[in-house]
Amino acid sequence: MTDFINPILGGLIISFSVILLMYLLGRIAGISGIFWGAVQPTALANYFSKDRAWNWLFLLGLPLGAWLAKVLLHISPTPPSGDILLTIIAGLLVGAGAKISSGCTSGHGVCGISRFSMRSIIATLVFMTTGIITVFIMSQFGEMI
Repeated sequence: MTDFINPILGGLIISFSVILLMYLLGRIAGISGIFWGAVQPTALANYFSKDRAWNWLFLLGLPLGAWLAKVLLHISPTPPSGDILLTIIAGLLVGAGAKISSGCTSGHGVCGISRFSMRSIIATLVFMTTGIITVFIMSQFGEMI
């Protein structure tokens, strides 16, 4: 039973955060969009503006939340294992895919599906299918790559 507590609590916290962001600011909690909103050149020039400060606070809250979980709940995430170069390349590909699809799994999968957005439903299906195929290929042929 304890194996289910942390994921359920995490899902509830994410859900509450998404609802709170939508209610207070009218914004969708898509991490790639929030990140891009914080670092794009026009935002960097005005990063203290009211319109962009929430992006930076949201991004700051991500590692802060993980740190609080570690300190208060004694939950330590498992660091990724494997080739760091492959991890960096995968991260860049995910970032490029998020930019091309105008969103990521948090924006499309969590927020878009809950709003019955057909674009988000299709994007999430593509994300998940690609992920499943990638895991299959890497589990079968990963040693050769």
